[in-house]
Amino acid sequence: MCRHLGYLGPAVPVSTLVHDPPHSLVRQSYAPGDMRGGGTVNVDGYGVGWYPAPGGPAVRYRRAGTIWSDENLAQLCRVAVSGAVLAAVRSATVGMPVADTACAPFTDGRWLFSHNGRVAGWPGSVVDLARALPTAALLTLDAPTDSALLWALVRSRLAAGEGPAAALAGVVSDVAAAAPGSRLNLLITDGTALAGTTWTHSLWVRAGGGAVTLASEPLDDDPRWREVPDGCVVAADVSTVDVQPIGRG
Repeated sequence: MCRHLGYLGPAVPVSTLVHDPPHSLVRQSYAPGDMRGGGTVNVDGYGVGWYPAPGGPAVRYRRAGTIWSDENLAQLCRVAVSGAVLAAVRSATVGMPVADTACAPFTDGRWLFSHNGRVAGWPGSVVDLARALPTAALLTLDAPTDSALLWALVRSRLAAGEGPAAALAGVVSDVAAAAPGSRLNLLITDGTALAGTTWTHSLWVRAGGGAVTLASEPLDDDPRWREVPDGCVVAADVSTVDVQPIGRG
């Protein structure tokens, strides 16, 4: 299982989320605390996305390999400052490619997206869902992976006018019905809103001080961290956090 986090709030160095906390994303890559049977480490890739200017486009840095060995990323995160960040480390599902393009965050315009989990019965279980997408969307997937297809499904719903939380919940419901036993923990932001799902894995939220963070595991021992119940979608911004159950498809 991968690990990911999303942050909205006052502009901070990206390193304060990815590298500096006692249980940072870097530490979670080699010493995760809650993999729930989904592997032992997250060493198959990583990525960080952020917004250099409020309201502007996102930038992304992603690589295959181990995040702790990338000193260039560590230096970049010390000087990059942003009020919105999405970052992930990857534990590749057996049979999935280990390549830069298979790593989150996936992007489209201002959107950043990540998937922690796997689609059961891939790829046969989701052929019908994929068939409903435009051919161009399938031909331009970042990688031949379940996460990339999930992103295409989410993008389709966003393009149809759904909000980020509704788009995530709809995709989770559809895929869970088509592929029972899937782990579908999704995370998305456009720099102003943040949404995430829990589907057979963990997600924690910390809110306060004009900021909100969603993360697979708490980054520190701050008592404001609260675990999101399984089977839920979280919609958040800097002032509100709304948790709702996802309908079973």
